[in-house]
Amino acid sequence: MTIATDRQITLEEYLNYDDGTDTRYELVDGVLVEMGAESTLNTQIAIFLVATLLQMGIPYYRLGIKQKIAVSSREVTARDPDLILHSDASIQAIDGLKQALLDLDMPSPILVVEVVSPGEPGEKNYDRDYIEKRREYGERGIPEYWIIDPYHQVVLVLTLQGKSYQEKRFSGQEVLVSPTFPYLNITAEQVLRAGR
Repeated sequence: MTIATDRQITLEEYLNYDDGTDTRYELVDGVLVEMGAESTLNTQIAIFLVATLLQMGIPYYRLGIKQKIAVSSREVTARDPDLILHSDASIQAIDGLKQALLDLDMPSPILVVEVVSPGEPGEKNYDRDYIEKRREYGERGIPEYWIIDPYHQVVLVLTLQGKSYQEKRFSGQEVLVSPTFPYLNITAEQVLRAGR
């Protein structure tokens, strides 16, 4: 759902926006777009991935939840991914900021993860994660982007080649293959079921 405003808002206005509710928004082309409530499964998947990465020795401070990332679009746009794995440079860039936002002039993180809400091709939820964010994250230079879709039972590991992603699909008992994590040993099913 798009919030009706009489004008487009700036990134700073977005970061300070508070409508008195717990509603999550992304800023898309200068307009607030309601993200809707997260399902229990979506949040459990994000937490499972955090736990898995911590067990692999990733320092906790390099993991970001509820941190925003500015991306190129027609107008000012900021996304709110489910999970970010920061590079040394990107975590240093936001360290100590009042609002955790990786602006366009800041270094890119290593990995962004989006857990997809229910939807089919042509629907806003689906197209946002599969098409729009894929393009935006690629143009932003993020080396790896995971699309986790529990409703279609698939995990996509997208690896940046130039400014676009090469896609590998994983389902069932297939072990995820990630250039960022060569020793990763989890299956698509483990991710899609949040480790259960």
